[in-house]
Amino acid sequence: MKRSHSPIFWLLFGAGGMLAALLGPALVYVTGVEAGGGLVVSPRAMDYATVHAFAHNWLGKGFLFFVVSLFAWHAVHRILCSLHDVGIHKTLPVKFGCYGVAAAVTAVSAYALLQV
Repeated sequence: MKRSHSPIFWLLFGAGGMLAALLGPALVYVTGVEAGGGLVVSPRAMDYATVHAFAHNWLGKGFLFFVVSLFAWHAVHRILCSLHDVGIHKTLPVKFGCYGVAAAVTAVSAYALLQV
Protein backbone atom coordinates (compact mmCIF):
# COMPACT_ATOMS: atom_id res chain seq x y z
CA MET A 1 0.00 0.00 0.00
CA LYS A 2 1.29 3.43 -0.91
CA ARG A 3 1.86 5.89 1.95
CA SER A 4 -0.05 9.14 1.87
CA HIS A 5 0.66 12.56 3.32
CA SER A 6 -3.03 13.44 3.43
CA PRO A 7 -3.48 12.74 7.19
CA ILE A 8 -1.02 15.56 7.93
CA PHE A 9 -2.99 18.00 5.79
CA TRP A 10 -6.30 16.79 7.20
CA LEU A 11 -4.95 17.38 10.72
CA LEU A 12 -3.98 20.97 9.85
CA PHE A 13 -7.31 21.49 8.07
CA GLY A 14 -9.29 20.13 11.02
CA ALA A 15 -7.36 22.11 13.60
CA GLY A 16 -7.76 25.28 11.56
CA GLY A 17 -11.46 24.62 11.13
CA MET A 18 -11.93 24.10 14.84
CA LEU A 19 -10.08 27.34 15.61
CA ALA A 20 -12.03 29.18 12.94
CA ALA A 21 -15.32 27.96 14.37
CA LEU A 22 -14.50 28.56 18.03
CA LEU A 23 -12.21 31.59 17.99
CA GLY A 24 -13.03 33.32 14.71
CA PRO A 25 -16.32 34.94 15.74
CA ALA A 26 -14.91 35.89 19.15
CA LEU A 27 -11.84 37.49 17.56
CA VAL A 28 -14.00 39.45 15.13
CA TYR A 29 -16.25 40.62 17.96
CA VAL A 30 -13.45 41.61 20.34
CA THR A 31 -11.16 43.26 17.79
CA GLY A 32 -13.81 44.72 15.51
CA VAL A 33 -16.78 45.61 17.68
CA GLU A 34 -15.69 45.82 21.30
CA ALA A 35 -12.34 47.51 20.81
CA GLY A 36 -13.97 50.29 18.83
CA GLY A 37 -17.04 50.71 21.02
CA GLY A 38 -15.49 50.15 24.41
CA LEU A 39 -18.61 48.75 26.10
CA VAL A 40 -16.89 45.82 27.81
CA VAL A 41 -13.31 46.06 26.60
CA SER A 42 -11.36 49.26 27.12
CA PRO A 43 -10.63 51.21 23.91
CA ARG A 44 -6.96 51.15 24.93
CA ALA A 45 -6.99 47.35 24.70
CA MET A 46 -6.15 47.49 21.00
CA ASP A 47 -3.65 50.35 20.93
CA TYR A 48 -0.14 49.75 19.62
CA ALA A 49 1.58 49.40 22.99
CA THR A 50 -0.88 46.80 24.29
CA VAL A 51 -0.86 44.70 21.12
CA HIS A 52 2.94 44.93 20.91
CA ALA A 53 3.25 43.76 24.52
CA PHE A 54 0.92 40.84 23.73
CA ALA A 55 2.96 39.88 20.66
CA HIS A 56 6.20 40.26 22.62
CA ASN A 57 5.18 37.65 25.20
CA TRP A 58 5.94 34.01 24.28
CA LEU A 59 2.34 32.97 25.00
CA GLY A 60 1.00 35.75 22.76
CA LYS A 61 3.44 34.77 20.02
CA GLY A 62 2.27 31.18 20.23
CA PHE A 63 -1.38 32.19 20.10
CA LEU A 64 -0.85 34.48 17.11
CA PHE A 65 1.26 31.88 15.30
CA PHE A 66 -1.28 29.10 15.72
CA VAL A 67 -4.25 31.29 14.80
CA VAL A 68 -2.62 32.70 11.65
CA SER A 69 -1.04 29.47 10.44
CA LEU A 70 -3.97 27.15 11.16
CA PHE A 71 -6.47 29.59 9.64
CA ALA A 72 -4.24 29.65 6.54
CA TRP A 73 -4.05 25.84 6.30
CA HIS A 74 -7.82 25.58 6.71
CA ALA A 75 -8.49 28.23 4.07
CA VAL A 76 -6.06 26.69 1.57
CA HIS A 77 -7.61 23.24 1.94
CA ARG A 78 -11.06 24.75 1.38
CA ILE A 79 -9.76 26.55 -1.71
CA LEU A 80 -8.26 23.29 -3.01
CA CYS A 81 -11.62 21.53 -2.60
CA SER A 82 -13.39 24.45 -4.30
CA LEU A 83 -10.95 24.29 -7.22
CA HIS A 84 -11.87 20.63 -7.64
CA ASP A 85 -15.56 21.60 -7.69
CA VAL A 86 -15.02 24.06 -10.56
CA GLY A 87 -13.07 21.55 -12.64
CA ILE A 88 -9.45 22.12 -11.64
CA HIS A 89 -8.44 18.69 -10.44
CA LYS A 90 -6.07 17.99 -7.57
CA THR A 91 -2.90 17.38 -9.55
CA LEU A 92 0.50 17.58 -7.92
CA PRO A 93 1.28 21.15 -9.12
CA VAL A 94 -2.11 22.39 -7.85
CA LYS A 95 -1.59 20.74 -4.47
CA PHE A 96 1.97 22.02 -4.28
CA GLY A 97 0.85 25.54 -5.13
CA CYS A 98 -2.01 25.59 -2.63
CA TYR A 99 -0.18 23.96 0.24
CA GLY A 100 2.93 25.96 -0.62
CA VAL A 101 1.00 29.17 0.02
CA ALA A 102 -0.04 27.89 3.46
CA ALA A 103 3.53 26.83 4.22
CA ALA A 104 4.77 30.27 3.14
CA VAL A 105 2.19 32.01 5.36
CA THR A 106 3.29 29.81 8.26
CA ALA A 107 6.97 30.58 7.65
CA VAL A 108 6.39 34.32 7.26
CA SER A 109 4.28 34.47 10.42
CA ALA A 110 6.93 32.57 12.38
CA TYR A 111 9.65 34.88 11.08
CA ALA A 112 7.62 38.02 11.79
CA LEU A 113 6.78 36.90 15.32
CA LEU A 114 10.41 36.06 16.04
CA GLN A 115 11.36 39.60 15.01
CA VAL A 116 9.01 41.17 17.59
